[in-house]
Amino acid sequence: MADKGMSSSRKHNLKSLILQVAKDLLAAEEIEKAETRERYMEDKCPPLVLPRTAEELKALCRELHEKIDVVDEERYILERKVDLVVMEVAELNFKALLGSKHKVTMDLRANLKQVKKEVKEEDKELRDVGDWRKNIEDKAGMGGRKKMFETEG
Repeated sequence: MADKGMSSSRKHNLKSLILQVAKDLLAAEEIEKAETRERYMEDKCPPLVLPRTAEELKALCRELHEKIDVVDEERYILERKVDLVVMEVAELNFKALLGSKHKVTMDLRANLKQVKKEVKEEDKELRDVGDWRKNIEDKAGMGGRKKMFETEG
């Protein structure tokens, strides 16, 4: 209700003042970030003193390589921790979407129809062949083939 009584020039003036304050706050925050970054770099990266001899240069290189190895190990460990947290978050999101993760085990054999197998006489004869060498000798030659055809027909 108080806004109805305020003129448009007054609204414009207040709006510009608010924007000016916000601009000043952003500039101060930017300067603070730059100073923080500068302090961090001074702490972590001391000024480089270039050696005068080859031996001093080699020692400096070894020292820098050792520091690089330590930093790489820390980075690797942190990446693994982050990956584990990301996987856990994804799993929890999945669990929240689908409910609890319980495995369904189906007994497929229970759904099958039970059939009693009838044993045919022909199958019995095939199983009870006996000595196979004797059968081969009986069927050998023309007489054996004739016997085979006569028994089938």
